Amino acid sequence: MTMNGIQTKSIYFPSLLLALGLLVFSCRNNEDPLIPSTVTPLEPPKESGAIKGFFLLNEGNMGSNKASLDYFDYDAGTYHRNIFPERNPTVVNELGDVGNDLQIYGDKLYAVINCSHLVEVMDVNTAKHIATISIPNCRYITFDKGYAYVSSYAGPVLIDPNARLGYVAKIDTATLKVKDTCVVGYQPEEMIIRDNKLYVANSGGYRVPNYDNTISIIDLESFKEIKKITVASNLHRMKSDNYGNIYAGSRGDYKNIKSNLYVINAQDMVSDVLNIPAGEFTLSGDSLYVYSAEWSHITSSNTVSYAIINTRTKKVVSRNFITDDIGKKIEVPYGIAVNPETKEIYITDAKDYISPGTLYCLTPDGKKKWEATTGDIPAHIVFTRKKLLDIKSTD
Repeated sequence: MTMNGIQTKSIYFPSLLLALGLLVFSCRNNEDPLIPSTVTPLEPPKESGAIKGFFLLNEGNMGSNKASLDYFDYDAGTYHRNIFPERNPTVVNELGDVGNDLQIYGDKLYAVINCSHLVEVMDVNTAKHIATISIPNCRYITFDKGYAYVSSYAGPVLIDPNARLGYVAKIDTATLKVKDTCVVGYQPEEMIIRDNKLYVANSGGYRVPNYDNTISIIDLESFKEIKKITVASNLHRMKSDNYGNIYAGSRGDYKNIKSNLYVINAQDMVSDVLNIPAGEFTLSGDSLYVYSAEWSHITSSNTVSYAIINTRTKKVVSRNFITDDIGKKIEVPYGIAVNPETKEIYITDAKDYISPGTLYCLTPDGKKKWEATTGDIPAHIVFTRKKLLDIKSTD
């Protein structure tokens, strides 16, 4: 997430206090024109495997109302930029303000739009609007047994030392109605489900410098918080491996407390501290692909790093999964995904946060295969096993 060109993926910088107070947030009624849909050929047409393509959600600079949705078609080898407006011409000014998460469950595609306070629900076959679910300051979404769980900061988009506790909303995916809520820690972020429990990373980002340092655990049967685990300051991302462990990334305080990666074992205890910065990460088999663009208030700059961790041994096996000079071109890595079939690596570059970004496709050994221009701040990728229908066949 960005605002006025300032990095706010970790939006919790004290220097943003005034800017946040002055910002007038747009929802879905902004009349500024957005970039029209374009199609770019990148690969020769071919018969793909079970995975037919992927969607990419561009966050858009905070306050600009420019969240957008792209799509890559594996069969045709084409990249489709900004597909939502032409498929949904009656939706007022498209997706809204700040696309924060994107997931598929069943036949539906869910886009969490943070500052527009809603989850946009689309048909995964057509990307056509089905419904919106109103959730204030929503952040991330996950699914289990017919329910969606959405983390919410609950309060306004504002740095405030007295910011309220957040919550998780439980949504029936059949009716798309909120069924229940559960209060958790301060400014909750990504979630993981393990053993019929929901693990929620609490950041406390609005309460800077008094960040939260806990993971809330919710029993899904009762939908009540049963305990908290103390982990580290300003938690954000989480992933679960094949061995019953959860990997949780801490963003630190951007000054003296560094970003780090922690392992939560099956006993709900911190079993390992990996001593590696972890802004974003994704799991493919036993390989956890990690990158970090760690901001420092002391140096007023980002330190960029890449790594691969073997989740069986919990050891760093590579200090850079990019093996050609593309790594030098990427200004601000912002999103990452690995195709579970081909093992191709996708990494995005947010550049200056206010202009179109770039998506890089890398071979499994880390060499550039192709690149594509995206919307502003490309961030969230989800693979689909359902081919996106041509717009003419959806009318």
